[in-house]
Amino acid sequence: MEILADIPDIGKITTDSGMKVLNSCSDGHFIVGRDGVVSITTTGDGKVEFIAFADRTIAYVNSALGYPAYYPVSPVKIRQPLRAVLMDLDGTSVHSEAFWIWIIQKTTASLLDKPNFELEEADLPFVSGHSVSEHLQYCINKYCPDKTVEQARKYYFEHTRFEMGEIIQGHGRKNAFVPAPGLKEFLCELKSMKVKIGLVTSGLYEKAWPEILAAFKTLNMGDPNEFYDAIITAGFQVGAGAAGTLGELAPKPHPWLYAEAARIGLGIDFADRNSVVGIEDSGAGICSIRLAGFAALGIADGNIIESGTRALCCHYENCLEQILERLKSYDKLTTKREREK
Repeated sequence: MEILADIPDIGKITTDSGMKVLNSCSDGHFIVGRDGVVSITTTGDGKVEFIAFADRTIAYVNSALGYPAYYPVSPVKIRQPLRAVLMDLDGTSVHSEAFWIWIIQKTTASLLDKPNFELEEADLPFVSGHSVSEHLQYCINKYCPDKTVEQARKYYFEHTRFEMGEIIQGHGRKNAFVPAPGLKEFLCELKSMKVKIGLVTSGLYEKAWPEILAAFKTLNMGDPNEFYDAIITAGFQVGAGAAGTLGELAPKPHPWLYAEAARIGLGIDFADRNSVVGIEDSGAGICSIRLAGFAALGIADGNIIESGTRALCCHYENCLEQILERLKSYDKLTTKREREK
């Protein structure tokens, strides 16, 4: 397969990766052939651009809300013994993407005053995996440019609170939050391996917590707070008379949620980052893990392939069972090396 780009600390990117070559960074600050820039490569969805120099790479994360950022790209590997596994919520731990995309659709329908409005297939990579505000801004740009993200968020939370209330009362959308196949076995096996587990989501607390509770109730696993070693969400909604927390401008694909889960939630220093892996089903999540300095394990059924981020994964598997076998194989290799010392 032809090589599209060779990016320091990421590796060779082939033409079938879904990534694209650019002549300049979208903000115009870097141009290929100038100031030492060797190449610029973007993910298929255009969310992250990698500016490669001879010996290093920086990443430019676009923002639909006007606050882009640059980050250094660090080399990663999986070093044993494994200390922690960081897991995404929607799509990885709980199958709920369809529900939240439906909420985005209902919100857009309210903005348009068209109850029968439906999103298109082409919209799906842009209404999952990022922050609520990014999803809403995308829909506004495409379907109702005369509206604001503030108007959209008002409708979004009205729909969310109503539907959550219906679910709690047993009247809501059926199978809105379904645990991923093999989730209980996966989590319990990690516990037996003495590996710390962090749950990381771009979702605000009020939408994420009911999902976690629903999954643990279905699996008869007790209190999620007692099971997980850290749970990191995008915080709380900003509202009049109430304090909000950072999350909407710094979600995936920015590195901060995963970085906070490891460094603050689990107390793992950046120098020990190679003993941490992250698991994601979305392209934004894969970029977030990678920019936080951790090895990324992709899981199928999300939008990793469609977003052109498969090449950023150390491994890509079809299910949690396969990921567990992958992690256990590393563990067995470490045990063997220890015996041979």
